[in-house]
Amino acid sequence: VRRHREIHVVMGNEACDLDSTVSALALAYFLAKTTPAPKAAFVPVLNIPRADFALRTETTFLLREQGVPAASLVFRDEIDLGGLHRAGLLSLTLVDHHVLPGADAALEEAVVEVLDHRPLEGDRAPGCRVTAEPVGSCATLVTERIAQGPPGVLDRLTATLLHGTIVLDCVNLSPAAGKVTPRDVACVSLLEARFPELPARDAVFRALQAAKFDVSGLTTEQMLRKDLKVLSGDELVLAVSAIYVDLEARLSAGKLRQGTFLRRPGLLQDLDAFCKARGYAGLVAMMISFNEQNEPSRQLAVYSQQETLRSAVCRVLEEATAPSLHLRPLPSAWSCLSAYAQGNALASRKKVLPVLRAAL
Repeated sequence: VRRHREIHVVMGNEACDLDSTVSALALAYFLAKTTPAPKAAFVPVLNIPRADFALRTETTFLLREQGVPAASLVFRDEIDLGGLHRAGLLSLTLVDHHVLPGADAALEEAVVEVLDHRPLEGDRAPGCRVTAEPVGSCATLVTERIAQGPPGVLDRLTATLLHGTIVLDCVNLSPAAGKVTPRDVACVSLLEARFPELPARDAVFRALQAAKFDVSGLTTEQMLRKDLKVLSGDELVLAVSAIYVDLEARLSAGKLRQGTFLRRPGLLQDLDAFCKARGYAGLVAMMISFNEQNEPSRQLAVYSQQETLRSAVCRVLEEATAPSLHLRPLPSAWSCLSAYAQGNALASRKKVLPVLRAAL
């Protein structure tokens, strides 16, 4: 601000998963390499505090494997986007999301481009470049953008990050998981054709999936924060956490899975403390696990000390038709927590969020 230096920030969403992180890093790198006589410095920003980075286990794993030090990354609590914007120095490109949360509403007018793989909610300002395409991974859209650019910009490191991200996001390009599209497959093939030395998809997927599901060292609070979306209504705030363990123990590969969620010691106190500390009226926890064939299995839990809210959220989820979740109640030891097996395993959090948003 003192030097009046313009900054062009490329930033993913608040979940800051691998897709958001790699999309921001790769697109910022591409813009820095290809923008003629840039007035601004291009800065990828990870949309979480640095202290939360350890929760993104698949991201820390892939960046560490590729020799990208955490010290070279910029986190949300290390850059004053509001101050830059007020000084008229901020341009903002959003990747892997296109709706800024309420706290960032003032930054809306700084948004010059959106690159997302969700359906658009509302219109953008006339000068804003918008790419919103229904692909499995936002990294696919970034790969397409880079591939259309000047030859030689795509290097092996960027290709490795994009390749791993699309493979993980699209569940190793498995049609059974319901996420992959022909464009995702085409981008993975393109990256492998240009860089034949990339590791095999199966090995990449297994390593990243293991890292993503490795919540062994996390507390309940960290598990809830690891992949968290927050929905705000007129009077209520609802947390929606994706959690990579089962609600209940179940048989997998012939042995009982460890790390079950509903049986964690002190779970109810942890849920209560988590919601109270952040002002959440309730919490929806969406559990996912995969079998040996990469087929997803999902469970869902609704927690609130407010009986009317919990009942209303449960009813909305039970009666949802777009998509229908095919919920089957599971036993719960507590009246303030309702648990379900989710028969429709293709109904991901991305598809459930609009249902909950409408309900709020």
